[in-house]
Amino acid sequence: MWKKLWTNMGGSHSHKTPVFDENEDVNFDHFQILRAIGKGSFGKVCIVQKRDTKKMYAMKYMNKQKCIERDEVRNVFRELQIMQGLEHPFLVNLWYSFQDEEDMFMVVDLLLGGDLRYHLQQNVHFNEGTVKLYICELALSLDYLQRYHIIHRDIKPDNILLDEHGHVHITDFNIATIVKGSEKASSMAGTKPYMAPEVFQAFMDGGPGYSYPVDWWSLGITAYELLRGWRPYEIHSATPIDEILNMFKIERVHYSSTWCKGMIALLKKLLTKDPECRLSSLADIQSSPYLADINWDAVLEKAETPGFVPNKGRLNCDPTFELEEMILESKPLHKKKKRLAKNKSKEGTKESCSLNVHLQQCLETVRKEFIIFNREKLRRQQEQSGQTSSLESRASLQTQGKLQDGRNNNLLGHGCTKGCSS
Repeated sequence: MWKKLWTNMGGSHSHKTPVFDENEDVNFDHFQILRAIGKGSFGKVCIVQKRDTKKMYAMKYMNKQKCIERDEVRNVFRELQIMQGLEHPFLVNLWYSFQDEEDMFMVVDLLLGGDLRYHLQQNVHFNEGTVKLYICELALSLDYLQRYHIIHRDIKPDNILLDEHGHVHITDFNIATIVKGSEKASSMAGTKPYMAPEVFQAFMDGGPGYSYPVDWWSLGITAYELLRGWRPYEIHSATPIDEILNMFKIERVHYSSTWCKGMIALLKKLLTKDPECRLSSLADIQSSPYLADINWDAVLEKAETPGFVPNKGRLNCDPTFELEEMILESKPLHKKKKRLAKNKSKEGTKESCSLNVHLQQCLETVRKEFIIFNREKLRRQQEQSGQTSSLESRASLQTQGKLQDGRNNNLLGHGCTKGCSS
């Protein structure tokens, strides 16, 4: 399959391994672009190979100007800040972040198994054993996030990627938030069909807010959908909030008579409307009789074999992403180097002055405030100092400034006061 990848994006292919200074910041030139594989909320995703190590990654890139215009910079910065402090077997982990004049880049684990939404759309039937393992793996990752005070807020099939062996990994932290102690989040964030009742309640009547249990409700909705092919409540993005709250009051969830009693009992506890009574921790999940036979150490080590293994002969994603990048994209990634060189030769001309002053200020602020990250370099430093884990990076999550829920943390700070950050 890799031979096919190499031929697609039209980059130059040298057999000689380049040598980069290990103290140099990683940049766009350090990667070979192979092919486009998807679109995220704020950007596009392609497969890349690091030129010196030959390791394969997924690279998410977000156009700075579009992010400013759409008020999304703060979310990108929040995602970067959160991801640089995390590393877990069931997360999509960040390896590098860097920028150039046009884009912000995040280089993460490459997972070629596709997301669960793609497989649902391909009419894959997930049996109970498969979903049972998914619940366990996701419970371990949610427990890990909880230990670092993180609410993901967007657990759904689209944000759960499979590796080539079929294990699940959570991705997309751009609306995640951090809460400390007894703090609650209050802003309306997430994808309506997967959002817990207390999120809508907080929005409608300024209730007490919400916390980690919202992610476990989303896990319940996702597990139900994987088993049945549709969700327990007929909620869509356009469904009014008062109608959704009414659904929660009067409608009962129907569980398939073909499912075992243990699975039904577990789903009922995940889909309990009262967050105080909902299963919402690893300890809660582990106490479920249905999961009494689980070897949790084996799950964490990925020693349990998933019931569904993605097709290794293809990329498990929509092929139209590649066509869009090649044909419709006005600034294709594989032509970036030539384009930036051409732009530099025009510096001082009218073209470079065409951006309005405010946008130029915002772009400059983004350039200054952007968080550069290199996990490879961090690991080398830790090895040299005798550390055995990424404690430094995790500690940075706690010290780099508090990310408040849904409020402006001045990530675009000075000189950018006209709506660049939300």
